[in-house]
Amino acid sequence: MKIAIDCRMLGSGGIGSYLSALLPFFLKENQCLLIGRNEDLQQYVSNNNATILNCEIPTFSIKELLFFPKKVSKIINQYDIFYSPYCNVPSGIKIPIYTTIHDVVFLDVPGLTSKMGVIARKWFYQHAVNRSCGVFTVSNFSKTRIEHHLRTKKTPIIVTYNAIPQWFNENNPATPQKKNDTILFVGNIKKHKGLHTLLEAFSKALAKGLKAKLVIVGNANNFRTGDSSVSLQINKMPKDTVEFTGRISNQELNNFYAQARLLVQPSLYEGFGMPPMEALNLGTNVIISDIPVFREIYAPLPVTYFKTEDSEDLCQKIMENFNTPAPEIKNNPYSFEKTFNIIDETLKSTLKNKNNSEAINSLSQD
Repeated sequence: MKIAIDCRMLGSGGIGSYLSALLPFFLKENQCLLIGRNEDLQQYVSNNNATILNCEIPTFSIKELLFFPKKVSKIINQYDIFYSPYCNVPSGIKIPIYTTIHDVVFLDVPGLTSKMGVIARKWFYQHAVNRSCGVFTVSNFSKTRIEHHLRTKKTPIIVTYNAIPQWFNENNPATPQKKNDTILFVGNIKKHKGLHTLLEAFSKALAKGLKAKLVIVGNANNFRTGDSSVSLQINKMPKDTVEFTGRISNQELNNFYAQARLLVQPSLYEGFGMPPMEALNLGTNVIISDIPVFREIYAPLPVTYFKTEDSEDLCQKIMENFNTPAPEIKNNPYSFEKTFNIIDETLKSTLKNKNNSEAINSLSQD
């Protein structure tokens, strides 16, 4: 197949990581047009299956929606299919389109953005659904929420689970890390990440004699400016029991995962939730909230659930699991190879149907 792939979000958080994990599979057997900034795509220049198309038009911009360069769309339209790892669709694309909606948290969780922000996001989601032959998402939970909020009767929503990317395993410590007395939180200040509950539970565990430090991946200033109540909670903690890592590299994050005794993911809402899987992969026990998506994703894996938003139950689970042996993962059902295979089969089916339709039209004209 000849696939045009929107790579403009490479290097930008979770979407960029998702795409970078999939690109090696796309490039293995397909001729791919990689659309993005030249500097972000240098590692693919020498790949015989890759053609680089420099494009610096911002995603979700007016220029992308209404004035996308015709010279760029003309090149894209010479390919069989356009694929985006997110829900942005440039104007002027006439070939079959596939997009990705990882979650609709802004539609499900009140207060994450303004009313206008919710309206804008819903418009982009619906625009992606309307323009796409199919929309990929990362869990059955996300699929149900997409179908709840958007008009999807004419567009299939296809589940392609998330997974540990190849680069993550390459960054693993060469030898098992010695555990230190830390509990790890990887997330942000947004209400649905549940940091308030973890801080309450951690404070209670300290009062019961737990000797530990809570390590929060991120910058302390970002957390303080995001929610003053979190800062107040932290200021009430005994000195040196809470540490912010600041901005760190992937390798440094892996080291924190490997050295922690526990990772706690107290989320109220996720589309998938990668940190628990990353922690398990590096031999660290995981405590997660009992929410539907975590029951779906982590059912086959050795995790401990606590009652969502219940700091007493989380405190108890922390005390019980702080010194338990490293988890054993016998069968991890998730991989980007499996993810890509679903995407690949879907695209091939669309291309086959397109070719059959063109052949029938040609015969009818004869």
